[in-house]
Amino acid sequence: MPQKLAESFPFIAAIDLGSNSFHMVLAKADRTEIRLLERRGEKVQLGAGLDDQRQLSEEAMERGLDCLRRFAQQINGLPKGAVRIVATNALREAHNRNEFIRRANEILGHPAEVISGREEARLIYLGVSHTLPSAAGKRLVVDIGGGSTEFIIGENFEPLLCESLQMGSVSYTRNHFADGKITPARYTRAYTAARLELMAIENALHGQGWQEAVGSSGTIRTIGQAIQEGGYSNGEVTAEGISWLKRKLFKFGDVSKLDMDGIKPDRRSIFPAGLAILEAVFNALSLQTMTYSDGALREGVLYDLLGRHHHEDVRERTLGSLMERYHVDLEQAARVETKALSALEQVAAAWNLEDESHRELLSWAARVHEVGLDIAHYQHHKHGAYLIEHSDLAGFSGKDQQMLALLVRGHRRNIPRDRFAELGSEEGDKLIRLCILLRVAILFHHIRGTQEMPRVQFRAGERELELTFPEGWLDANPLTQADFEKEAEWLRRVGYRIQAR
Repeated sequence: MPQKLAESFPFIAAIDLGSNSFHMVLAKADRTEIRLLERRGEKVQLGAGLDDQRQLSEEAMERGLDCLRRFAQQINGLPKGAVRIVATNALREAHNRNEFIRRANEILGHPAEVISGREEARLIYLGVSHTLPSAAGKRLVVDIGGGSTEFIIGENFEPLLCESLQMGSVSYTRNHFADGKITPARYTRAYTAARLELMAIENALHGQGWQEAVGSSGTIRTIGQAIQEGGYSNGEVTAEGISWLKRKLFKFGDVSKLDMDGIKPDRRSIFPAGLAILEAVFNALSLQTMTYSDGALREGVLYDLLGRHHHEDVRERTLGSLMERYHVDLEQAARVETKALSALEQVAAAWNLEDESHRELLSWAARVHEVGLDIAHYQHHKHGAYLIEHSDLAGFSGKDQQMLALLVRGHRRNIPRDRFAELGSEEGDKLIRLCILLRVAILFHHIRGTQEMPRVQFRAGERELELTFPEGWLDANPLTQADFEKEAEWLRRVGYRIQAR
């Protein structure tokens, strides 16, 4: 990675594929700071296109893709690594998300990644904390999205607690205000549903405590603006203002008649649901006031991208914590990592593994391949894969975790070729090649310790890997020779030939 992001990527961009709106920000990188140059946002309501079987309708997908065609012009020409695209709840929920992601990637020319709710929360906090002035004590940050609501308590730039709940302005509109009618009974049902969701996390939030509450979503901004127009605040959300707004809402009776200063026309349909969720948040957390921050997920993505290029990658800390938690043998992990990366350098061109992401994946996998040993030795590769795939790993997308889990799953015994194939033929084949390099590196250090290992030449063909040892070394080390003979049998099952001589 470059030492200075500005030298390689003078411009960086982030795109947020939300359940209600899609947003894009373009910025100029200047060492550890960014200067925003352009903001774009369009209400897409992707989440409204989810049916009861969690399938996105073609109409909803086209709304999103049309928006991305406009965004694409803005980022056209930006190099790989300068753009990060994250998708949130609607695509987390959609069973046919891969179809939308595939089409989005073709339009944008940069890969979109679906992130977990807690990762979304972490990035939101990062955006808010860089936007607001520093303050003593802890902050509570709340972001009401179209399909989920994120809660974060942090101090300075460090999130301490991240949570995500399945409640949002678009999904609650579909469930409680589908025909636009606003009645006290419907509002109460939406409010009660939100209170029930909040019960799962309110004790943990109260246990952390906070000195100020900040909202960061369009829903909270709109509610604050409406309250200000009514004369009940200076732009912040207040408990008194929410009570006044709710009474006004019932008088309108229908979203088509919802004509109030501070509420834009494209926000009217989801406003009742958003207000019900926010009132539930205020009551559950005993809030009286909440300020607003312009910083949100997309700004957080920019700062996270900036950190990655300045060697402040949160993924490194995440893996370090994982290794510590599951008592990984750090010396063994380092030995395997060094050998795996050395092998990669020799075969990267022949096996089309020259992208930086391939080196990252192999490095990560080498470090964490033994996390499953803390569960049980028997089938520890499967235990490790499960832990990695199903944990909330800060900084990692769902696809990152899937690929890392597959490498850990395949680092010994049988390689589950069908699971690799789910990534697509080209990407799956590259991941199998990385898996082979990891397996070979582990064989070199099957006998743990710091014994001197020979320099070995690697040569790769389309479906083969040849290792040339110093003359006589294998004969003098029959255990290693036997390991490679057994490895040849395992790799034959996935169509690869390995020869050690």
